[in-house]
Amino acid sequence: MRTRMAAALVVAFSGLAGSAALAAPGSSAIITPVLGQLIGFTLPAGFEMQKEETSGDRYFRGAFLKGETTKNWTQMISISGAKNIDVDPAKSAQFFAANIANSIQKLCPDTFSVKPLGPTKIDNQDAFVAITSCGKVGQDQHSETGMTLTIKGASAIYTVQWAERTPANAENLTINEGKWKDRLKQMVPFRICPVVAGEKPPYPSCK
Repeated sequence: MRTRMAAALVVAFSGLAGSAALAAPGSSAIITPVLGQLIGFTLPAGFEMQKEETSGDRYFRGAFLKGETTKNWTQMISISGAKNIDVDPAKSAQFFAANIANSIQKLCPDTFSVKPLGPTKIDNQDAFVAITSCGKVGQDQHSETGMTLTIKGASAIYTVQWAERTPANAENLTINEGKWKDRLKQMVPFRICPVVAGEKPPYPSCK
């Protein structure tokens, strides 16, 4: 059986452990094909997956709390993928995570905060976890914080993110590291696996 992120995160983050057997009641295992690989994680209770969106070499699929929508949400968990970018073997997942953080910072330069949680491995693939936050962003100037797991795949970059919106805050938000580590624990085990020709959901090769 493959070594999963649950084990890797125990090393990367003290006190953090998780496995499919420890999944909370109401949670569900998500495994979905994304740009040539299978990406998996545990979707916490209360969230509902939406239809995937694809455009060329880009992929996105979100999940919202029951009753919320893409236009009106307080929490969102999403999977994204980007292919045909510079997946240089010398560039780590941390490099791509930093690029994502820099892009977010441009949206809220005066109220931006970031908290790196560190590197890890998912099925021997390089990965990095970071929390970013905007005190004021968007037309309504809400606050938004997101924990992003960035995975450097064989030929694409993948992210799994848990984001939360709250009322606007004029100052840089203080990131509650304990809260977000707990949410990360709710999502293990993360998976990244090759696509097996002819295999159908629930993709038993990726369990």
